[in-house]
Amino acid sequence: MHNEGTTETGTLNAVLSRENLQAAWLAVKANQGAAGVDGMDIEQTEAHLKEHWANIERKLREGTYRPAAVRSMEIPKPHGGTRTLGIPNVQDRLIHQAIHQHLAPLWEAEFSPHSHGFRANHSAHDAIREAQGFIEAGKTWVVDIDLKNFFDEVNHDILMRRIGEKVKDKALLRLIGDYLRAPMQTPDGRKTKRGKGTPQGGPLSPLLANIYLDPLDKELERRGVSFVRYADDIAIFASSERSAARILESVIAWIEKNLKLPVNREKSRSGPADESGLLGFRLYTDGRVGIAPKAIARMKDRVRDLWDARQSRTSNELRDQWKEYITGWWNYFNIATRRWEVEDLSGWIRRHMRKCFWIRWKTPRGRINALKRLGVKGRALGIGYTGLGAWAVAKSRTLHHALNNTTLNNNGFIVPWDFAEAQ
Repeated sequence: MHNEGTTETGTLNAVLSRENLQAAWLAVKANQGAAGVDGMDIEQTEAHLKEHWANIERKLREGTYRPAAVRSMEIPKPHGGTRTLGIPNVQDRLIHQAIHQHLAPLWEAEFSPHSHGFRANHSAHDAIREAQGFIEAGKTWVVDIDLKNFFDEVNHDILMRRIGEKVKDKALLRLIGDYLRAPMQTPDGRKTKRGKGTPQGGPLSPLLANIYLDPLDKELERRGVSFVRYADDIAIFASSERSAARILESVIAWIEKNLKLPVNREKSRSGPADESGLLGFRLYTDGRVGIAPKAIARMKDRVRDLWDARQSRTSNELRDQWKEYITGWWNYFNIATRRWEVEDLSGWIRRHMRKCFWIRWKTPRGRINALKRLGVKGRALGIGYTGLGAWAVAKSRTLHHALNNTTLNNNGFIVPWDFAEAQ
């Protein structure tokens, strides 16, 4: 049986209360996410838990529960290379989430106001606005600290010592330790033991990351420097080149000594604000916020992928996947005040849309019929027989008339920052 509720804090009993578990399950269900090594999705896990939860809870309380291996999955990093995600199975994600929900309030009040990642009422936008404020105050030199594979390098002894400062319940500490050590399983089924790291992919890792890096925040506050941190993205702001260079060296030395984390010295640097990026944005020395060139380049790559005519998708499916991507992208980047780099891409994006449709119409007859449906008449229909490539045709007057901005927008093929509907 579950506890109905408890006033205890920092205990396994409190983590396993009915109220906490129900909230955790709703959160895991809302996030959906991939199956773990057991291959069970949300619905299958729900059925499994209904049948077996009493036994799972008994094992958790006795200390005999063993977390399943974490499914290893490689995803591309924003700046090249890959990052390894560790996907726990859904059952373990439930327990992760229950631990997270219960522990987060124990630390939240003490976390730095300059830490914005994975926290309620904090966001990447808050980090950017705070950074913008530092620059407007004259701190136009930025120190970027790049922690090398941070989530894979977290020292378990240091982390467990930090957790143990607030959590005294040995059963809960043991369970957290078991989750940290859960082996990683590669796609070919091989399992590797883990003696360090808290892999991204589970609900508990973001909180553990903030607990681990909180001493760095406290050290920077003690020094009186201006900084923002979003997970392992750290930017420190200084008023002179000399000051920035000094901060860079001393902070790297502090991190390596006290947190036992490798710092990527090649990528860690100090320089003028408008030569560095933060969370996909570029902060200019006049206080404006732009979109970093790498973020623009990644968006352009995604445009090419989403408007690749070889996809076996209907027009509605093309539209829906495009809207989901570009709306999310713009919701993130629309706090930029310097937008010309992205506004200049509107025509280029629509040209990709037109090219995609032209290829999908396939034959001269198919193209002429499609153009007629779109209101093209007379001699202009002759383009259906052209030998020009699709990219060239996409720029033609005829295709611009057939698939003008208004037609594309009205059918959901939007460019959200550009509402100029007349061609």
